[in-house]
Amino acid sequence: MALYSYKAIDARGRSLMGQIEAINLTDLELRLQRMGLDLVVGGPARRRASLFRGAIGRPELINFCFHLEQLTAAGVPILESLADLRDSVENPRFREVLSGLIESIQGGRNLSSAMADYTDVFPVVFASLIRAGEETGRMSQVLKSLADDLKWEDELVTQTKKLMMYPAFVGSLVLVVTMFLMIYLVPQMVGFIKGTGQAIPLQTRILIQVSGFFIDYWWAVLIAPVLAIAGIRLALARSPGFRYRFDDFKLRLPLFGPILRKIILSRFASIFAMMYSAGITIIDCIKTCEDIAGNLVIRQGLERAGQQIAEGQNVSTAFQNVGLFPPLVIRMLRVGESSGRLDNALLNVSYFYNRDVKEAIGKVEVMIEPAMTVILGALLGWVMLSVLGPIYDSITRIKF
Repeated sequence: MALYSYKAIDARGRSLMGQIEAINLTDLELRLQRMGLDLVVGGPARRRASLFRGAIGRPELINFCFHLEQLTAAGVPILESLADLRDSVENPRFREVLSGLIESIQGGRNLSSAMADYTDVFPVVFASLIRAGEETGRMSQVLKSLADDLKWEDELVTQTKKLMMYPAFVGSLVLVVTMFLMIYLVPQMVGFIKGTGQAIPLQTRILIQVSGFFIDYWWAVLIAPVLAIAGIRLALARSPGFRYRFDDFKLRLPLFGPILRKIILSRFASIFAMMYSAGITIIDCIKTCEDIAGNLVIRQGLERAGQQIAEGQNVSTAFQNVGLFPPLVIRMLRVGESSGRLDNALLNVSYFYNRDVKEAIGKVEVMIEPAMTVILGALLGWVMLSVLGPIYDSITRIKF
């Protein structure tokens, strides 16, 4: 199928523009009609990256889960639920995806199988949980769990962005102030200091050297971070060994490393609990969670735990052997195994880590502001001491 651009009108008379895959113009018109749109004009479009076709973010998926959960719990058929949702969404790309799901289901496929055609929208774990909900008849519970998990992720991303905004702003301010001082202000003051003919202190000589470096290589100072980021990304993509060491380094970072570890393990426990309660086997749960870990160190730990469980070890002993969880969590897992409520134990693990993550982010947020203020103050103090110190000495030597 080719990609077509179109301009259409919905039932309210609003004009909409977008892109959709179709066999030809007739098929395009039929697809738009199934979406509740009347074609005005359309034609082949040059295929572009999905970034320009309208990204489907977490809020759309949350709305998708909540909408289907409410209608499914009320006994509304899945086709009617999807059609109702399709008519209410504003994102043209998501409307296209929902139309594709409806067409696939009308063709005899189930929802989870239809989602497999849109892995860029619905992750593997998403489709796996939907499949488990279909097989066990617990679709509404699965959708509710997915919505809650996506909400938690959204809150976490919001908190993280808020946490990074201040240091990013202050860091940019420090760079601008440093460039101004070293390239413009310090050279003018240094000329005056050298003109006095007195001995230049050590800290002033260091400042002169740093200022000279900024004047001669200011372009390198600006380009170096970009090249470093590009080089790290290239090495991560091409070298599994470097990726492992880099992921291990991230987990060992002061302040941020423990928070990252808790975020990954909290997500693992939450997804594991959802899949296990939906009827998926422990081995399959761990294999799926390996793909969503996002950290090679944690992933290899999960692989070792899965191998031990497959060899006959119980869950708590396997995770204790790989050292992923602290003793308190291991005890909770052991209690869950003994009581036959492993999913509840994992949800408690997720709660335990979620609470710690929120507390840790709050503490880091409180610490960042004074830390950045101290850094900026120390920089300005060093420059002022190095420049004004010799000037003050010169003035005190003047005899009236």
